Amino acid sequence: MSTTLDSFDQKILTIMQRDCSVKAEVIAEAIGLSASAVQKRLKRLRAEKIITAEVAVLDRALVGRPMSFVAAMEIERDNYDTVNRFREWAKQIDAIQQIYYVTGAADLIVIITAQDVEAYDRLTARVMENNPMIRRITTNVVLNTLKTSLFIPVEGDGQSAADGSQIATK
Repeated sequence: MSTTLDSFDQKILTIMQRDCSVKAEVIAEAIGLSASAVQKRLKRLRAEKIITAEVAVLDRALVGRPMSFVAAMEIERDNYDTVNRFREWAKQIDAIQQIYYVTGAADLIVIITAQDVEAYDRLTARVMENNPMIRRITTNVVLNTLKTSLFIPVEGDGQSAADGSQIATK
């Protein structure tokens, strides 16, 4: 299904990505629609899986998971079955935050959060034990998080330019 997003949809998506707790009435006022029109659009955007989740973003350090790791994983043979098995196994592990199937020296890039290095080591031991096709894990410890975002610029949203600068809207 190919969905066309008009300028109102784009503005709603931009606002929702910044703060998904914003009420429809506030969005309506900001973009020039009625609250009921915004609610209908949000319902459609969720039904069409354009909005896939609405979550609270936590401060890792304040909830006891101050460390992040970027793990580059190599698999024995580059095959989709191994990648799919790992993905299904990893869905059950909340400390594994993101998985990317990539080109280059590694096959998978995995973002992991943990309390400390020992907890990370225990997790990677479980990864290797439960996924024997993973032959090597190369780890980078995140020293300082400079930016974390899942924001996706919506083309023509009037909020941000391609170069990242802000555009004023009326």
